[in-house]
Amino acid sequence: MNKEITAIISNLENTLKGHPWYGRSVYEILEETDKNKQYIRPNGKSHSLTDLLYHMLTWAEFTQKRIEKEPIADMDAFNELDWRQIDPDEHYWQKGLADLKKCHETIIELLHVKDDDFLDEKVEYRNYNFRFLLNGLIQHNIYHLGQVAFLSKLL
Repeated sequence: MNKEITAIISNLENTLKGHPWYGRSVYEILEETDKNKQYIRPNGKSHSLTDLLYHMLTWAEFTQKRIEKEPIADMDAFNELDWRQIDPDEHYWQKGLADLKKCHETIIELLHVKDDDFLDEKVEYRNYNFRFLLNGLIQHNIYHLGQVAFLSKLL
């Protein structure tokens, strides 16, 4: 029985597109973001909505690649993507949101074939296991979603 993996998948799906306890889901809030406000940096230096979206995507991609055991050829280059330079011609809201959704769908598909023992495996390039990474991804999404919701109202 894979009770813990099943619970993590359920929690991830619920926060992304369900009815989480804290309020509205990740996709619900991200889908209604005003396209006219997506590149504005409060005070000229804080993160924009698009910065936040692509930061969330970076960690979802990291999680996916770790589950797939895909090597990272250049960890420094990968780390630079964490808060990447946003080019509006390349990094626009609908693309980032579609990529975020696709990445999470892939993570969920990959987890469906894992068992609970997988959660104890060490994450390559990190000093923690997959249990910590997956629960961290859920928390990370919620944390930055709060920033997106606040910034959307502020702007």
